[in-house]
Amino acid sequence: MIRHSVSFRLKHPSGSPEEKAFLDATLTLITIPGVQHFERFRQTSKKNGFTFGLSMEFADQKIYEAYNHHPIHTGFIQQYWIPYVEDFLETDYEPYR
Repeated sequence: MIRHSVSFRLKHPSGSPEEKAFLDATLTLITIPGVQHFERFRQTSKKNGFTFGLSMEFADQKIYEAYNHHPIHTGFIQQYWIPYVEDFLETDYEPYR
């Protein structure tokens, strides 16, 4: 299992139409085959400057790689991620045994 998570800060102000458009667009990622346990988060801690987070799981590395190259994902990156995200931290985990 791979848990893919990303914390990020948007370029647009809180409550703006652009923020809503971006967050709404993240829901398209759910439709990509292999995405499990998709969640969106709002940051509550003052320990870092990120304001939102996304998390999802994949059964294995092969499915995760397919997600990364899927046209819905690559389209989201081009249309929303690159123009809307100011800064981010991506983390991919697998269970420690």
